[in-house]
Amino acid sequence: MRALTFVPGSKGTLEVREVPDPEPGQGELLVQGLALGICGTDRELAEGDYGWPPPGEERMVIGHESLGRVLRAPDGSAFSPGDLVVGVVRRPDPEPCGACRRGEFDMCRNGRYTERGIKELDGFGSELWTIEAAYAVRVDPALGELGVLVEPASVVAKAWEQIERIGSRAWFEPRTLLVTGAGPIGLLAALLGRQRGLEVHVLDRSPHGLKSSLAEELGAIYHSSSTLEDFREAKPDIIIECTGAGQLVIDSLTTTAAAGIVCLCGLAPGGRAHRVDAGVMNREIVLENDVVFGTVNANLRHFRAAAAALAEADREWLGRLITRRVPLTRALEAFEPAEDVKAVIDLTA
Repeated sequence: MRALTFVPGSKGTLEVREVPDPEPGQGELLVQGLALGICGTDRELAEGDYGWPPPGEERMVIGHESLGRVLRAPDGSAFSPGDLVVGVVRRPDPEPCGACRRGEFDMCRNGRYTERGIKELDGFGSELWTIEAAYAVRVDPALGELGVLVEPASVVAKAWEQIERIGSRAWFEPRTLLVTGAGPIGLLAALLGRQRGLEVHVLDRSPHGLKSSLAEELGAIYHSSSTLEDFREAKPDIIIECTGAGQLVIDSLTTTAAAGIVCLCGLAPGGRAHRVDAGVMNREIVLENDVVFGTVNANLRHFRAAAAALAEADREWLGRLITRRVPLTRALEAFEPAEDVKAVIDLTA
């Protein structure tokens, strides 16, 4: 079969290769790969920034945003041939910490977890893949190829779960949400905000065009800007920061209403210095009972919540998030920089 493989830590090694067909182990599904979403993590892996191959191997299969169709399922599982499924990315460490032992492997404390396509486990970028039935999530067949959005939506589902848990510390009836960044994570965060009935604002440096149209079709208000000046007076109750842009991250910390929540989803590159009045920041956060937290990855219930949220969403709108589709034969094109939202590789072509 064909698979998209690379040598972790080595730039320029990404290529489609012939590899042996996988054989499902006990309790595993055999899945036909249908689609693979590509994100910033995949591009960093392809650049050789990080990555850890399976033990004893030099190369690994890339890809963690999956969609496939079950070909074979073990007896007694909840799956049948023909089911559309996605795979949970992370696995608990072999000697589980307290969080992993309780199914909270997205919050692993000791860092010995493994991840499909990233850390010590082959990913989903192949014509066939296997997965433990316990780590597969069924997708509404009506979603079709849009099921490939479940993994990025799972990150957002976790963010919202954490926001609501934090909010429950006291009276909590948020009205306004600001999402910074109109990439896939930001737009999916806005979608889940609208599903919760919030007034949603989306800020992105892109001029009015596809991203603004996608935001406005949700009923959100789009702001073409790289600063938070529009929100100095009417501060949002919640900010979900998806850009990782240093100054936006800093400004977000002091731009919520009282008892506000800032969720950091984006990753900032290092090496750039920013002037910060730490005293002002400290006073605003403390005196207003604000909360700032970071979130990454997702566990099984977040994948299920994401699949449910996408099943309720407008299919045409979701389809417009996928702005670039390339066949597996030209998979490297999906890793090239482009002003789009989501690139997807068709694993059947």
